Amino acid sequence: MHDTAVHATHHGPPTSFIRKHIFSVDHKVIGKQYYALGLFSVLVGMVLSWIMRLHLVWPNFAIPGLGLLSPAGAPGGVVTPEYYLQLMTMHGTLMVFFVLTNVPFAGFGNYFLPIQIGADDMAFPRFNMMSFWVTFVGACFLFAAFFVGDGPPLAGWTAYAPLSTLGKITGPGEDVGQTLWAISIGIFCIGQLLGSLNFIATTLDLRTKGMTFMRMPLCTWAWFITSCIGLLAFAVLLPACILMILDRVAGTSFFIPGGLVVNDQLQPHSGGSPLLWQHLFWFFGHPEVYIAILPAAGIVSHILVNSYRRPLLSHKVVIYSMMAIGFLSYMVWGHHMFVSGMNPVSALAFSFPTLVITIPATILTLIWVGSLYGSKLRINSASLFALGFVSMFVAGGVSGFFLAQPSIDIYLHATYFVVGHFHMVMGVAAIFGMFAGTYFWFPKMTGRMMNETLGKAHFWFTFVGAYCIFMPFHYLGLAGNVRRYSTFVDDFMGPLMPVHKFISIAALCTGAVQLIFLYNLLHSRFWGKPASANPWEGTSLEWSTSSPPPWDNFGGKHPVVYHDPYQYGIESSTGDYVMQDSPEQIQTVRDDKKLTP
Repeated sequence: MHDTAVHATHHGPPTSFIRKHIFSVDHKVIGKQYYALGLFSVLVGMVLSWIMRLHLVWPNFAIPGLGLLSPAGAPGGVVTPEYYLQLMTMHGTLMVFFVLTNVPFAGFGNYFLPIQIGADDMAFPRFNMMSFWVTFVGACFLFAAFFVGDGPPLAGWTAYAPLSTLGKITGPGEDVGQTLWAISIGIFCIGQLLGSLNFIATTLDLRTKGMTFMRMPLCTWAWFITSCIGLLAFAVLLPACILMILDRVAGTSFFIPGGLVVNDQLQPHSGGSPLLWQHLFWFFGHPEVYIAILPAAGIVSHILVNSYRRPLLSHKVVIYSMMAIGFLSYMVWGHHMFVSGMNPVSALAFSFPTLVITIPATILTLIWVGSLYGSKLRINSASLFALGFVSMFVAGGVSGFFLAQPSIDIYLHATYFVVGHFHMVMGVAAIFGMFAGTYFWFPKMTGRMMNETLGKAHFWFTFVGAYCIFMPFHYLGLAGNVRRYSTFVDDFMGPLMPVHKFISIAALCTGAVQLIFLYNLLHSRFWGKPASANPWEGTSLEWSTSSPPPWDNFGGKHPVVYHDPYQYGIESSTGDYVMQDSPEQIQTVRDDKKLTP
């Protein structure tokens, strides 16, 4: 427990527009800035995926205006095979880094972690402001790759060496574009390291009186565990990006082997290892999966408890399972490299923990589903997307069992099976968590309610559409459909084109449905129904302050915590719940046992 003196205000209220809305040190404004950057990035990433799907099905279709963006890559608006790979690189990079990391972790985490532990702000408000603007600069470098040289790189979002390290001799975008990519990701790593340090310090040092670790909400735990993962993961990717830049501009040979011949030209490098880049990248890359999914899992847990109107089967087991996932995430990176020629014994060593990490993930799922039995489920947009997250998490996770076996992965690794797997379990599931968090916390962030009818329509169209897009990917992979190919017209994969056409139509329709969400978000922000301080009858500390919260979160008062975060399904003066900061003694619970705070 912490004395309230710890909560001394770090800064006064903003006095100018720039200090209030742009260069703000208020964690709530910074959280909104991360969310806005993620929203813009996901819209761009979605448009890129549309272009790729159109080209896959109709390879000669001229996309209006695309030739203006890249006269060489899309002459007359028709995408070339090289430009298809360039679009794929940018789509993957935007979605993984600037959407799946930014919104559930940096966006919602910045806004709600201090409030949920009863703090006035983050431990280091100026570092917090710096973390966003550093990330923003990284995004600018990435977007700049569209407009310089011969466009963005074609090495993929994983930027495998030596394709990504040799320069323009390896293809379009591998000159200036690839260098901008490496600079962008390196800068992004710096921003995430600053943010992770801030999250850890805030959680450890600024908890209000009575807020023990086990009284923290599940989403706070998820953000804390994620920040610990990110502190190590991004600390590895940052020097890897620096070494890549040195290979590209300084003549070093960290990732370039000796005696390499490209286009009949002997490259002046020696001593490097392309596998070193893979090890460094995937040592970050697999924890990155959980940097995206754990915050979404915490948000979903928080929303489901509120919707069930009863505690989960075990609050502590959820926390321990998330800890186990965070720990094991650093032991499985080699399963991305089963086809790299590694020693079969090493493959076995990585296969075992890959199977083991499914155990805590399965426990989480069983608790989410098992807690539904006997609950008084409240159906709203947030709870629908939370349950949709569970569905996507399971459907995408099951295919991971196949890929954990080296003998099966060698066949499936370069196919659409892997694409379907990680899109469902990492991409769509995390995005469902973002949607759930948006619908749930929008009243707290803006003081207005989102339209529930539009929200439910948005869920059902998106839920069905996501399955129509990504489940067939698995069937294509089992049929041997190779990933990263820009067309399948003149080879053995031609008979699979009807499936691709179905996927492309589903992708276009599902993407268009997101306009419902965008309209709901923007319209509700200005004209939505005014929200009360606690519209969902929640128990955690964010619902004990006004909507939206004042600049110091609690209006100069520091809450005192008396209860665990999820006191639902009990008799109280407020109905079936007791707030964390309410001194009211808990009288009865579901099994009629007496409890004290």
